Amino acid sequence: MSIINIIMLFGGLAFFLYGMNVMSSGLEKMAGGKLENALSKMTHNLFLSMLLGAGITVAIQSSSALTVMLVGLVNSGIMHFGRTIGVIMGSNIGTTLTTWITALAGIDGNGSVWMDLLKPANFSLVFAFVGIIMIMLSKKQKRKDTGAILVGFAVLMAGMGLMGDAMEPLSNMPEFQQMLVAFNNPILGVIVGAVFTGIIQSSAASVAILQTFAMAGGLTYGMAIPIIMGQNIGTCVTALISSIGVSRNAKKVAVVHISFNVIGTVVCLGLFYGANAIFDFAFVDNNINTWGIAGVHTIFNVVTTVMLCPFCKLLEKLANAIIRDDKKGKDEDPLGVLDDRLLAMPAFAISKCTAITIEMAQLANDNINRAISLMKHYDKKVVDKINETEELIDSYEDKLANYLIKLSNVTLSDDENWQVTKLLHTIGDFERIGDHAINLLDTAQELHDKNISFSAETSREIEVITEALTEILYLTTEAFSEGDIERAKLVEPLEEVIDELVLQARAKHTKRIQQGNSPMVLGFILTDLLTNYERVSDHCSNVAVVLIEIDSKQLGTHQYLDRLKSADNVAFADTYNEYLSRYKIHSDV
Repeated sequence: MSIINIIMLFGGLAFFLYGMNVMSSGLEKMAGGKLENALSKMTHNLFLSMLLGAGITVAIQSSSALTVMLVGLVNSGIMHFGRTIGVIMGSNIGTTLTTWITALAGIDGNGSVWMDLLKPANFSLVFAFVGIIMIMLSKKQKRKDTGAILVGFAVLMAGMGLMGDAMEPLSNMPEFQQMLVAFNNPILGVIVGAVFTGIIQSSAASVAILQTFAMAGGLTYGMAIPIIMGQNIGTCVTALISSIGVSRNAKKVAVVHISFNVIGTVVCLGLFYGANAIFDFAFVDNNINTWGIAGVHTIFNVVTTVMLCPFCKLLEKLANAIIRDDKKGKDEDPLGVLDDRLLAMPAFAISKCTAITIEMAQLANDNINRAISLMKHYDKKVVDKINETEELIDSYEDKLANYLIKLSNVTLSDDENWQVTKLLHTIGDFERIGDHAINLLDTAQELHDKNISFSAETSREIEVITEALTEILYLTTEAFSEGDIERAKLVEPLEEVIDELVLQARAKHTKRIQQGNSPMVLGFILTDLLTNYERVSDHCSNVAVVLIEIDSKQLGTHQYLDRLKSADNVAFADTYNEYLSRYKIHSDV
């Protein structure tokens, strides 16, 4: 075997892996998050889970990618790890389709036109041409993705052809035949299959290389069977790597995957060689071809799945025994679920970011209410709680912003792009609302330290504005949490009323100071208090406007507000007047 053949072998492997990656990515993009949603909703039944696992693996042409997906979903708390067992079993069956596709490389046309058309070297070139035309000329993303799938398949098959050509000289080499004899040891075959597959992290590529060995001749069923079983163990390496740094439950997904394949290999290998010792199967010493490898791979995976299917609960208990739950019962960091595994599943990544933003909004709302309560009843425990919550809100904003920027750089659908835009626009406003809670805390601290308080008239005015502020915070938080656009439309009229109330309160207090009815220091404190109230309502308005604009698929805050407040907007005027009549500052008594 010359250096050129070695280069062809590794070049062919590179083509195969790249083609598989391109094809898999195209299939995932076409799914548009539907596969992930199906995983979270259709895994309550074992049979459905297996069917789903097989279907998704066929769709994305990668059992490893599915396992990584499962690790991410469990780590995010979207799925319970026990529901992944059926999916993993199904994926082992789904991955067998790839071996049948790569088996096409072993077709010998024998002069028949129709058989020659089935050879990948011929029809994959047509796929490549059609695919590149779709990528270059089509304006629709789905057609471009379809083109990528066709090109990926052509590159994959070109890789198979190169590997087959590289292996062809081996058939006449005595050294190659002697090396194959070593594989008569089943334990060695399992180890070689597992190690090689673990290194390249693709059972499909590993099986494809074995098929090219078969095309060179001299590989028997007895040699191939243990290697194929070992390849199923080696493919678990991807799951192991993806489980680094995840929650204990997510680690259990990798444990189940490994346990399933190891137990299946041990049992099937024992049964096969035990039966062979009794019945002396004649086919064991026969040469195997690409179709035979595909058949053995399929039989092994189907038998393993059928055999272990009744023992799903035992597999779950085994994983629980190996990865024990944390007895300390510490709460997991909600931001810990924002790992890069979810970036491959934008629908779920956006869902988790939205859930955390909702929590962030509620924390900011609660902190404002706590700070307001300090104006009447100063409590050091409440102060500590406000400061602790503010640190958490800041952490949420920082990590969410960084993660959303990462998410915006992956391929997203139009709707997903709008959702990411919404979150990027709103997290800053919720963080700033939290900052104003600290400012209000400082105001309450000053009142407490100087042992002063507002007059009865000023307190009544503050109470009216506080009620309006509490309502606008509630409306904003609920509108964001529920995606309620009608509720969001109520925010801006109330914000306008709060601005009016703040102006009235300032004017009245200035008059009291001029008349000598209030000390100057209280004027400064009231100004700070009202400024923070006004700023909080402004941020609520920002959030509501973004919700409304995103719902209409256009951003233009100033234009929207101009239209909203125009003289012919009767609905806005009616809502504004309703709030104005509800929240009134009465004249001094």
